[in-house]
Amino acid sequence: MHNHNWLMVPAAIIPATLVAPAFAVQYLTAEQAQHALFPEAASFVHTDIILSPEMQERIEQLSGVRVRNAALQAWRAEAGGKQSGWLVVDEVIGKHEFITYAVALLPDGSVKGIDIMDYRETHGGQVRNEKWRAQFVGKKQGDAIRLNDDIRNISGATLSCKNISNGVKRIIATFQVAMK
Repeated sequence: MHNHNWLMVPAAIIPATLVAPAFAVQYLTAEQAQHALFPEAASFVHTDIILSPEMQERIEQLSGVRVRNAALQAWRAEAGGKQSGWLVVDEVIGKHEFITYAVALLPDGSVKGIDIMDYRETHGGQVRNEKWRAQFVGKKQGDAIRLNDDIRNISGATLSCKNISNGVKRIIATFQVAMK
């Protein structure tokens, strides 16, 4: 009778090398994103934005980006009894995992700022860089918002950069169709 216990060691090691490491960081909650992007706001009124099929089609026409979710979480920011703008929380796919981000829109629909709330990828977290995110400030409906054109790419984060750019473009179109 042979003792084959030594075969169990490689069998135990191999599965561990085939599994990619998990990586997820929550940088901001929705409430923290609200205050970071609208520090002047005294209140935030939660509003679920529900998109009809017709609205989704119009958003896709305006943005050139597919609408994945018919429902969005949004908050109307108010300061001094007036509307300061909107904060919309959205998700896009990075390379393999979802990136949760917030877009702050001014009352005219232009971008006030964006922030990364949850980043779940192992690479590409440079999209949190303030200078990279600042490229979106002032963007409005009709602006190109194209990676390697008016939005700089980050080496090693190309898919995250591209998909966040497309997401911002889609959120701007959503404002025009459903929130204006």
